Amino acid sequence: MILDIYKDSLEYSAKDWKTLVILGVICLFSFLLLPIFLITGYNYRVINTAVHGIINGRDPLPDFDDIIAMFVDGVKVVIVQMLYMLVPFFIFILFAAISNSLNGVLASAIMIIGCLITFALIIVACLMSQMGICHMAYNEGTFSKAFEIKEIREVIDDIGWFNCIITYLGLIIITIVISAVVSGIILAIFTVFGISGSVLGVDSSGIFLLGTLINSLVTMFIVGPYLSIFNSRSIGLLYTMQI
Repeated sequence: MILDIYKDSLEYSAKDWKTLVILGVICLFSFLLLPIFLITGYNYRVINTAVHGIINGRDPLPDFDDIIAMFVDGVKVVIVQMLYMLVPFFIFILFAAISNSLNGVLASAIMIIGCLITFALIIVACLMSQMGICHMAYNEGTFSKAFEIKEIREVIDDIGWFNCIITYLGLIIITIVISAVVSGIILAIFTVFGISGSVLGVDSSGIFLLGTLINSLVTMFIVGPYLSIFNSRSIGLLYTMQI
């Protein structure tokens, strides 16, 4: 079932390359901060489509309409993610404060324990926030549903904590691999060009610079948007495993 989710999401994310370019253009202006909410809002629409669909259901990619509503959805998603991260943040601060009040080996031991606990809580918080966002989408965008801890825990229990964590870790691995492979191929091609240019007595610095530029553009306009849709689709389909 998990492999089916990945397969569906990989194919779904490549349905419309124009959508990837649009997301890339929005991402280009993300330094202004406000476009970030549009990107997050679009990913929420992808989740919303997934939680109301099925694996291999041939769902279309969401449209870029009603920008204000998409922006508001993005704000809601960011707030949900931030609030769920408060618990591991405060736990880390607590252990850091305790460690600073001690000396020597005991201080180091307390800090290590604190880091391990924080890491575990971050995994749980990420999973809870993602399922919370899915739960909000499934319940017609009702913001409070993202924090119905009992209901969300029941959803995760039905899916299985192991399945959820494995799926989540798999998404991280796939994201890293795809990014690394695409970048590796582009850089390898321009490295060959650069070496060939050097052999022919041509200054290859411009070739390497061009390769770096193209790699950045491909990442921003294709790979990045593709992976964001892939992850959103996968999380949404994971939620449907309990329905």
